[in-house]
Amino acid sequence: MGAFYGDVLGLERLQGNHRAGIVFFRIAPGVAGHTAVLALFHEPVAAGPPRSRLHHLALGMTRSDQEAAIAWFAAEGVAYRLQSFDWIGWRGVFVDDPEGNTVELVAYDDTWRSG
Repeated sequence: MGAFYGDVLGLERLQGNHRAGIVFFRIAPGVAGHTAVLALFHEPVAAGPPRSRLHHLALGMTRSDQEAAIAWFAAEGVAYRLQSFDWIGWRGVFVDDPEGNTVELVAYDDTWRSG
């Protein structure tokens, strides 16, 4: 999971003094000095059906960064799908992380907006 979020999606892995089995990635500057992070916890889970109610994780980016991600996914053979949300001017690029969670790289462009 750490390789996916760090190497595939390019999130910055935070370094520091935290317990083994936890990896933090910087998402954004956050609020009042607290960095917005994605935290991955390595903990054993019981076998069986998935228990998560997470629909998907969406990361905002510029259109040019999104285009670069699409090109990189295509060059590396990473499966992705596109979806347009023309009512608001968004386009999402959807990929699955190694545990099957959906991650959306979403960008806005006024030219994508309908009406």
